[in-house]
Amino acid sequence: MKASTPLKPGMWNNLRYDLPSGLVVFLVALPLCLGIALASEAPLFSGVLSGIIAGLVVGSLSGSQISVSGPAAGLTVIVASAIHGLGAFDLFLCAVLISGFFQILLGMCHAGRIAGLFPISVIKGMLVAIGITIILKQIPHAVGGHGMFDDEMGFWHLTGQDNALGEIARALHALNPQATFICLCSLAILLYWESPRARHWRFTTFIPGPLATVVMGALINRAFLLHFPGLELSAEDGHLVQLPHIDSFTALMNELTFPRWDGFFNKSVWVIALTLAAVGSVETLLCLESTDKMDPYRRTSNNNRELLAQGTGNILAGLLGGIPMTSVIVRSSANIYAGARTRLSAVFHGLILLLSVFLIPHLLNLIPLASLAAVLLVVGYKLAHPSLFKKMFSLGLDQSVPFAVTIIAILLTDLLTGVFIGLIVGLGVVVKTSYYSAVQMVQDGQDVLIRFTKDVTFVHKVKLKRCFQAVRPGSNVTIDGDRAMFVDYDILELIEDFLVSAPDRRIRVDVRNLGNKRFKFLMKGV
Repeated sequence: MKASTPLKPGMWNNLRYDLPSGLVVFLVALPLCLGIALASEAPLFSGVLSGIIAGLVVGSLSGSQISVSGPAAGLTVIVASAIHGLGAFDLFLCAVLISGFFQILLGMCHAGRIAGLFPISVIKGMLVAIGITIILKQIPHAVGGHGMFDDEMGFWHLTGQDNALGEIARALHALNPQATFICLCSLAILLYWESPRARHWRFTTFIPGPLATVVMGALINRAFLLHFPGLELSAEDGHLVQLPHIDSFTALMNELTFPRWDGFFNKSVWVIALTLAAVGSVETLLCLESTDKMDPYRRTSNNNRELLAQGTGNILAGLLGGIPMTSVIVRSSANIYAGARTRLSAVFHGLILLLSVFLIPHLLNLIPLASLAAVLLVVGYKLAHPSLFKKMFSLGLDQSVPFAVTIIAILLTDLLTGVFIGLIVGLGVVVKTSYYSAVQMVQDGQDVLIRFTKDVTFVHKVKLKRCFQAVRPGSNVTIDGDRAMFVDYDILELIEDFLVSAPDRRIRVDVRNLGNKRFKFLMKGV
């Protein structure tokens, strides 16, 4: 994406660009805040509250000019599992609060570089698994059911009742035709909005698809009420958004949920806090890398400052009753393509979210959960898009194996365990690949060439020892280390042993390009 006009210095000089883009981001963020809170099985108001804090606070402190934060789809699995595991939302808020302090500590320790430590195959596998989980969780809401089971990732016990598959089966058995119809209409609107045909209509360029979806869902349900009384979806049956009516500051304070302070002495709370901080920080840093690449002005984000901003936002979310937040690619990309120049656009979107809670809660409460489910089904599909599978499996086993293992492990266990398993498998693939490619042996009659094609460590001792054992008596051996920037002490010692034993086997050895790798020091005693 290229910049259309030069960037003016200072935030206030870019208001004519940032205010409209902030409005666009608000239109994208509102249904996502509600939908992600729904997917996390947290109070819907907690999602909007986190969106407000993310805009006003994190947006002001952010290390990026164009990144937008808010409740993230990547944390839904952890949040839902944590709320169920702890048994109380106010206990979970303690974990959110503590995770914010962990993120501030990471920022102070300059841990912004950790994003580069995760293999891309594992990261993509994690996102795909999250997408699949979101889809499976939203199917009950899409057909008029309620996805309220204790084990969010309980796919292993396929015959049990308290798992995702069991909940889907029960929801399909008690299918609600009206909710299903609204969900299908919402999916059709979303798919049309993203199709090439929709670009012929100017209004599709400034009205986001998720907003059009929830508005149409509310209108369809209203039509049921007016023309087919008794068929409409109702809040009493749990089919509509239920946000509190707030008409004063006092009413707002009454709706806030505060953490239960005895949670700070709960070991499980600290484990969840550490998980939230780790996964949220990685997701934030990866989003910053993506937004920097999309920034038309090619600015570089301050990763450590962003971690400090995210930590501050999560501390406030934990104190006031919000779900955890990260920098998110959907809102950030919408911000960029709407023409944002500075972080003021993120702040403005948070301000509009705050005003919407005071001014239009009655309109928000007309939104069917089936419409939000449709939005999240599309989000999940994008995360687990078939083209991603095709691309990853075309890159070879070193990429496809960790990718597939991460997906399966997350679905059968939980997010943190699955990512850890994926990292272990990814490390194993790297070691195996390096084992077979770092040391090469070529033989032509009596002439033997043993070449180091990359850095060699103790991992390659077995391979090198086999090469030495394969050398026949009377051979001329050349050991070339020109392509290795680093040669481990264990390898040098193995070469030394080979040099000592070579005369007894009538083997002549020529060592090249190892003089700057401590080899001369080793050979002094030979």
